Amino acid sequence: MAQCIRSRAPLRIGIAGGGTDVDPYASEKGGCVFNTTINKFAYCTITPRCDKVMQIQSAYYGRYKAPLDGGPLKLDGNQDLIKAVANHFEIKEGFDMEIRSDAPAGSGLGGSSTMMVAMISAVSNWQDKKMSPDEIAQLAYHLERIDIGLKGGKQDQYAAAFGGFNLMYVDAGGVKVRPIKIRKNVANELQCRSILCYTGTSRESAEIIDTQIEAFKRGSNEKALDESKRLAKEICEAIKKGDIDAAGTLLDESWQYKKQFSDKISNKDLNDLYDKAIANGAIGGKVSGAGGGGFMYYICEYDKKAQVAQELQKCGAMVTDFMFEPHGVTSWRGSNE
Repeated sequence: MAQCIRSRAPLRIGIAGGGTDVDPYASEKGGCVFNTTINKFAYCTITPRCDKVMQIQSAYYGRYKAPLDGGPLKLDGNQDLIKAVANHFEIKEGFDMEIRSDAPAGSGLGGSSTMMVAMISAVSNWQDKKMSPDEIAQLAYHLERIDIGLKGGKQDQYAAAFGGFNLMYVDAGGVKVRPIKIRKNVANELQCRSILCYTGTSRESAEIIDTQIEAFKRGSNEKALDESKRLAKEICEAIKKGDIDAAGTLLDESWQYKKQFSDKISNKDLNDLYDKAIANGAIGGKVSGAGGGGFMYYICEYDKKAQVAQELQKCGAMVTDFMFEPHGVTSWRGSNE
């Protein structure tokens, strides 16, 4: 019976303020993001081998095999997330790694960053190196954004590491995570009035983020980013107070500003889907993540939720069952029978 190390990290819904965690806006003006993790996860399993070979298996990324005794692995666009982790921990012992996610790539739920967090957690457990959620998130950000050079903000790694509802303040000094305690009855009410649906299209977030950055440098979206930052705090306060209607109205306002970040944030299909939801009882909603496709999140009138879901499905969207997840990344020892 082979000993193995497993981990899982929760995906997140970006409720408001996403985009303000992206440089140069975050470093120059300070960003603020309100998000929550859900019970959809990225999983990693490591099984040590007796040789010095790394072998990866993934339903999305496919299979990959590489020797570990030839120095740092070259980051060349092929399995770079895993290679960056192996390089950082200077792994020389062989291992098999199986990774999978509950959401498709490009879905707007922070998938690649969440997978990075899951892999770091599993490897640190295997190597007997204790890491705090903040240390895991910092390392995940550095490996993904600096070493590999993937474009994106700073909220995803921290959401996956910490879990739960969080208000995150982002500036040149880093990320400060403020966990938000939501009363149980309020969380239940929000859960019963929330819809998460997959639009059926994935997107390349880096291209969208590039256009957002260029727009900020031109000064054409600064006001929209400022307003989104304000709304992140206001939606957080509305939910804390249990005013779900107000949170929905503010969410609608947030989406109107988010669409001004870049002309690639939304499109006719997303706008039509959103209008259909609003017409049938959604109070407000938005695309989770960079935009352009992926998942959309809505807050509805309680007695209209079923109708909204039905109309979204008629439009080809896939309504996804989910629950808010209070816990961040975790790892444990198991066995492959």
